[in-house]
Amino acid sequence: MMTYMRAVGGKAKTSRSGTVNLRVSQRQRHLIDRAAEALGRSRTDFMLDTACREAESVLLDRRYFSLSGPDFKAFAALLDAQPAENPRLRRLLESRAPWDQ
Repeated sequence: MMTYMRAVGGKAKTSRSGTVNLRVSQRQRHLIDRAAEALGRSRTDFMLDTACREAESVLLDRRYFSLSGPDFKAFAALLDAQPAENPRLRRLLESRAPWDQ
């Protein structure tokens, strides 16, 4: 969910009118620069994308919803129910990780 920008042809198109100043250690700046370079992004674009993605995640985790009594019981029953058999998922979960082979 990218509400803070629109992707246009693989590039982020933004309208920037504010500033944010950060104090960082040399180690932090070097780490951020290496990650941004690995993605072919500027430090600013990398930091904005990462910060906005994390901000959205935090806000989505705090999303509140309410249900009526009967609807809540139905919702809780779905959560408590045994999951349907899924052979592909079972095979994946029972397989060894590639790095453990």
